[in-house]
This record gives sequence, C-alpha cells and structure tokens, in this order.
Amino acid sequence: MTIRTADPLEWGRGPQVFEMFLEPTCPFSVKAFRKMDAFLDAAGRDRVTVKLRMQSQPWHMFSPVVTRCVLAASMLEGGRETARRVLQAVADHREAFEFEQHRKGPNMDATPNQIIARLEECSGVALAEAFAFPELEAQIKRHAKYARQNGIHVSPTFMVNGLVTGLGSGDPVEDWAAALG
Repeated sequence: MTIRTADPLEWGRGPQVFEMFLEPTCPFSVKAFRKMDAFLDAAGRDRVTVKLRMQSQPWHMFSPVVTRCVLAASMLEGGRETARRVLQAVADHREAFEFEQHRKGPNMDATPNQIIARLEECSGVALAEAFAFPELEAQIKRHAKYARQNGIHVSPTFMVNGLVTGLGSGDPVEDWAAALG
C-alpha cells in the first residue's frame, strides 16, 4: 500500500520565514498569491522562505472543495509546483469557483464534482482521484490547526518569523520585504 505525502507549499531557501495564509477563491488572497514571485525577488530567494498555508473560509462557498484540491495536487507528481498550477488556475478563473456576492449566481447549481471537473479543465491537473486520497485529511487538518494555533481566522494573513503582521495584499512587495528586518 502506498502512503502519499504532501509536498510542502514552500518557495525560496532562506532562513527568514514569510507565511501567507490564503483562501484560493478570495480576491485578496489571489492578489497576494500573484505577488509571491515578485516578493521572493525583492526579498532575495536565499534570504527568505515563503510558505503558503491554505485557509478555508466559510463565506467562500466552495472553499473547502477548492482548498482540498490544492492540497491534493501537492500529493501528486510535481508536488508543490502542481499545487501552484491549481492555485494559478483558480486565480485566473475565480468566477468559475465562487458565488456572486458570496450568495448567488450560476454556481448555486454547481456540485462539488462539477467544481473539481472545472478545476481539472482549467489547470490541466487530474484531481478527482487525488481528492479522495485518505491521507489528505491529515494535511487539511494540519493547515487548519496551524492557523487556529496562531490566531488566524481570515485570509490573507501574513506571518513573519512566527509573528502575525499587519501586512496586506495591497501593500507593495517592498513593504513585505522590509518586514523581514
């Protein structure tokens, strides 16, 4: 029997740790996610490690399904880069995975299986089988528990070296880099 493990969603290789708690369908999380490479370049990839933490949010109605897909992708071939492709697909096609004003619109008739199929089509990643991996439960719980232990309830939230910051997705990456000290 194969035991699957998740590839950590980490980029960069520096001693400073910049954690981003993101909900994949949240427009502000998307904005932060899109800045990750620019931040790594501004801060120095040898100076900082960016760790993405998935933060499911109940007002984003398909959040648990999409979040589970991202983490499932990290258990597939390519690991973190496969998960990144899924995150990018959600960022590029948010309306396919979100309700209008969090409560209405065509996604009212969507099923979880339809959401997974859309995400497979947008990302090019086969997610349906991975979505059911039993080992995935522990990974999802790990992300949720870590956020709760750090007092994080909304996305995006940023932590620098274990401390929650007042940084936001609208701040320039130079401000993010300055927070490293």
